[in-house]
Amino acid sequence: MSFSSEAAPTNRERAERGQSSTLLGIGANIALVLGKGTAGVVGHSYALIAEAIESGTDIFSSLIVWLGLRTAAREPDENHPYGHGKAEPLAAIMVAVALLGAAAYIATEGIIHIITPHQLPAPFTLAVLAVVIIIKETLYRRVNKVGEEVDSNAVKADAWHHRADVITSCTAFVGISIALIGGKGWEAADDWAALVACCFIVYNAYHIFRPAFGEIMDEAPEGTWTEDIRALAEAVPGVVATEKCFVRKMGFEYFADLHVIVDGAISVREGHYISGAVKAAIIRAKPAVYNVLVHIEPTE
Repeated sequence: MSFSSEAAPTNRERAERGQSSTLLGIGANIALVLGKGTAGVVGHSYALIAEAIESGTDIFSSLIVWLGLRTAAREPDENHPYGHGKAEPLAAIMVAVALLGAAAYIATEGIIHIITPHQLPAPFTLAVLAVVIIIKETLYRRVNKVGEEVDSNAVKADAWHHRADVITSCTAFVGISIALIGGKGWEAADDWAALVACCFIVYNAYHIFRPAFGEIMDEAPEGTWTEDIRALAEAVPGVVATEKCFVRKMGFEYFADLHVIVDGAISVREGHYISGAVKAAIIRAKPAVYNVLVHIEPTE
């Protein structure tokens, strides 16, 4: 088995890339809140107003992600010997909660608008939505790419917030189109579209929450981390086999606990040397691994 030896970005570099993509999203969302909110009020479209509200929560949640990434990049200290990595999935969980709050508010207001007579939305609101869809899908692709590259649940959550805007904008576009085509009596079509969008937002919140919660609970990471670490250890001279191997993710870093079997007749000094060689081999091949706790066990 071969492993990449390319230099991987440091914890701080990953955090800085994530923060840059988050700040880009904040700037775009400020402009979109103003644009969608104004167009929604002037054009009598609650779906667009709901869009503006959702983008407003995007700003709040992106700030949380930015702070979470900044905290996660801090070095270990006396009170946090394992580092501050948990701040990153905590930020993702807070984003999911913010999304649920936005969905609940939009659903409540949407129901009120359905039962309250109002004007048909203006045709120009469709053009506004088309622009929003293009901008938000572009942001989603860019931020999600960064999230994949730096392996950050918080950055991926921020990206999915942009994708949520794309989904809600598409449903709003359909709802307004139905209202305009149907004419009088179909005024509530875009309000129903806002309710449909809420379902997508809730699903999106779960999509964000699930991996972040798993990380908080020290769930085994996805992929072949365990198999790769075992193979790297077993390739070290003096290692007979490996037994237990546990891997967990904390922010941008991974921690491994590994039981290595060696010849029971060797000295403690030799066993200690093998342990150090195993740790060095794993960290060299997998730079994202911050620490490896190696337990030596003798053959019977």
